Amino acid sequence: MRDKHGLSFAILRDEGNKYAEQLGLRFVLPDYLREVYLRLNIDLPRVNGDSSWSLAMPARYVVKQDGIISAADINADYTTRPEPLKTLEDVKKI
Repeated sequence: MRDKHGLSFAILRDEGNKYAEQLGLRFVLPDYLREVYLRLNIDLPRVNGDSSWSLAMPARYVVKQDGIISAADINADYTTRPEPLKTLEDVKKI
């Protein structure tokens, strides 16, 4: 993703949602939703790299070079995401 879009910053991936689980941000899909995902050809076990059928709540962190989180946006409602301009403003503050 970094190379594809020519980004100059790191993008982290939480394979298997293991870190999200430690933060309390991971949930396991109930059986009825698994069936819906499969009908839509969404194979979460393949995407996640494990058989957990889990998803992480959408979260966006801005992390300074010293590892300190300077901004965070988390919402259990996956349709509510921070605006890109807010992310840029948060990055500019550091």
